[in-house]
Amino acid sequence: MVRTCCVLGCNVRSYDRHGNKVGLSFYAFPTWKQREGAHVSDVTKRRRLAWIAAVRRVDIKFCYVSRYQLVCSRHFHSGKLAYEMDQTNPDWVPTLHMGHSETRTSHSDRHRRRTQRQQNKVLFGGKRQPHAQPQSLILKVTGADAENIDIREKQTEDQQLTNDCVHCVQSRAEINRLLEENRKLKSKLDKTELNENFLKGDTEKVKYYTGFTCFAIFMSVLENVKAFLPASKKLSHFQMPLLTLMRLRLDLPVQHLSYLFNVSHKTLSSVFADTIDVLYARLGVLVHWPERHCLQATMPPQFTDTFGNRVAIIVDCFEIRTERPSNLKARAQTYSHYKGTHTMKYLIGITPQGAVSFISKGWGGRASDKHITEQCGILNKLGFDIRDAVGMMCAEVKIPAFTRGFCQLDAKDIENTRAIAHLRIHVERVIGSLRNKFKMLHTTMPIRSLLPCEGEDVTFLDKIVRVCCVLVNMCPSVVVKPGTIETCTC
Repeated sequence: MVRTCCVLGCNVRSYDRHGNKVGLSFYAFPTWKQREGAHVSDVTKRRRLAWIAAVRRVDIKFCYVSRYQLVCSRHFHSGKLAYEMDQTNPDWVPTLHMGHSETRTSHSDRHRRRTQRQQNKVLFGGKRQPHAQPQSLILKVTGADAENIDIREKQTEDQQLTNDCVHCVQSRAEINRLLEENRKLKSKLDKTELNENFLKGDTEKVKYYTGFTCFAIFMSVLENVKAFLPASKKLSHFQMPLLTLMRLRLDLPVQHLSYLFNVSHKTLSSVFADTIDVLYARLGVLVHWPERHCLQATMPPQFTDTFGNRVAIIVDCFEIRTERPSNLKARAQTYSHYKGTHTMKYLIGITPQGAVSFISKGWGGRASDKHITEQCGILNKLGFDIRDAVGMMCAEVKIPAFTRGFCQLDAKDIENTRAIAHLRIHVERVIGSLRNKFKMLHTTMPIRSLLPCEGEDVTFLDKIVRVCCVLVNMCPSVVVKPGTIETCTC
């Protein structure tokens, strides 16, 4: 875009007739800033009036100046515009080559003429001498008069310095106010950009958005996965696990998260899937089967009183709703008569201390708990050899007693069932904590999440469930009471 100077007689253009750019700058008329304090409003208003008076064009009014009417740098002593609050700067207003004969005196000229008039009044006793010729007049000044002149000049200089100091103090105060306002606005902006400042120092916000008890745990997770996260132009490595945890924890729609993080729907879905893959690969080992002596050394008293130190794991199954498959066979496999809808079933196992130590792959809701237990691989960890039909038992299963056609249980079975139910409830508490902490497990999962991942034998839903179990293990146990000291001899 070609810019033209609006000063009369100038008409300098930003490009010459050959299309080459000339080395000049162009400045718009100053605006009247009415919302930044009385001092700023007064200074900017006077500056705008001064510019209009200096240019002297009938088509330029205070209330309206076209955005195409610009002043080039030829009309400034330093070649550039002065700061709007620096009123003593000669480039506060354009003064050079203004296209009219009248030359306005500067502040320094007016001060010099005012001082000269004061001296003349002293010399001539306060009377005007219009016909006096200074070059031919011989004056006789006494020592007292000369001393008075020096005193008046000194007072004038002191007054000028005082005015300058007051102006400097006002300018410095205005600059400090603007800097403080800028700092506060920057702090507010940082809190809305979902970066580290969004969570740092606010434990309640960390618990709400991530499920972790403190910001340090989130940062430790980030340090473990940061190097493996994909590069993104719009999202930082801090924001990737943050948006993933926010979706798992609060089950926020993808479109809503897209607005919060200012990215497209496709970008956010891709980042969520990539981050789940990284968390599954890097942190999946935190759901592990503990050593026998570690379990015995940290066995809670309620288990020791009932079963001694022989308890290895407490198991149960839970289901997650899914969309209705279009394939008839898949539809039959996923329909759960217990839930009355299509589900995926997972077998979860916890240690007596309340940590998730086993999570199976997903099975269709039609599969029974017994079938999943036999096929998911947990028996191999317990010592069962299922290659033979009968199997070699190296572990003992404790389950509640059934009436088996009798009217009621005998006293011994009642006592055993009560003891087992009292301890078995812990796995249900862990499952409840898992589903309540990560509300995404309450929603209906899409069919695409049930498909095996490329080159792997697990589905995307399997990865999500395992990541949620890992995150639950990072939180305080629901079995061990706060303040209980756990020790291990290993």
